[in-house]
This record gives sequence, C-alpha cells and structure tokens, in this order.
Amino acid sequence: MTHHARWGGLLLPAAPGLPEDAAGPRMLAADSPERLNGLPARGWAFEAGPQRTAVPYSFAISSDGTLGIVGGDEDRWVPLHGSVDGWVESLAMVYAAVEVADTVTRVTGRAVDDLDLTAMEPVGSVEGIANGWWYRPGSLVALYTGESVLFGRPGYRTAFVYAGNVDLQWL
Repeated sequence: MTHHARWGGLLLPAAPGLPEDAAGPRMLAADSPERLNGLPARGWAFEAGPQRTAVPYSFAISSDGTLGIVGGDEDRWVPLHGSVDGWVESLAMVYAAVEVADTVTRVTGRAVDDLDLTAMEPVGSVEGIANGWWYRPGSLVALYTGESVLFGRPGYRTAFVYAGNVDLQWL
C-alpha cells in the first residue's frame, strides 16, 4: 500500500489543548480496507492508525485519500482534511502559530458562530473540510468541527484564534 509505505509508523506529537479529532491518530499505520457509511462513491476506507486516547471513533482514510473520523451509533463518516498531508500540515501550523502569536484565545460552542471569517482566506495547504484554518494579516483561526458533526452536538465546536505578529510567511 502506498499509504503505509509513505506514512507507516510515523509518530507525530499531539498538539496540546486540541480537540481529539484535530490531534489525529497516535501513529500512522494502515489497516485492511472496509466499507463505511457515508463515504464517496467507492465506499471503502482503512483505519489510519490507533487513537491517542479512548474516543468513540476511529481515524480513517477513504478511497479518495481523505482523512476523517468514523464512529458514533451509526458508524458515520466525517471528513476532516482532504489528505493525510493536509492533516500533517494542520498539526505543523499549530506549533508554528503558537510560536509567533502574541495571544491565543480558545472559543467553544455557540461562541464559535460569532467569529467573523468573511474577511479571512482559507489556508489551502491544510485541505480543511470539517477542520480548517483561516488567515488574514495579524490573525489566524483554526476551526475544529469534526466531533460536532459526528455527534450532532454544536457545543463540541472549538476554534483557536492566534493574534498579533502572525504572517503566513513565518508559518
């Protein structure tokens, strides 16, 4: 498998304070493909690797390369990033943003609706779907909605606003 040859056994550090769906699996390791509900046309995926902690879902990679979570009562599929590369880039952005930001503010639940992302541009390199990043000079926002979508719980949405001396060239 191409995935396992490229990523198999890669251990990435967890990003402190992030929701579990943002942190991703503890180690990337391909499992055997299986059919899952809600996937794109071909309908199969394989587990991306073991979870970091006990969570009621698994990380999976679909037949089109999308990284997501699958679980809940109905084994529902929620795509997080367009690829493993996008998820790895997202984790790297967390570490870089913490280094350059003057302040980091955590926003959860309904307060996430108050964030105005209209003047911001999506950060394409993270290939965000349910979890994504937005940027404008001086501000970077990471928005995590995967668990919220999976469980139908708007209160599970979490965003981090990195403000201050933030410029994409330093990230």
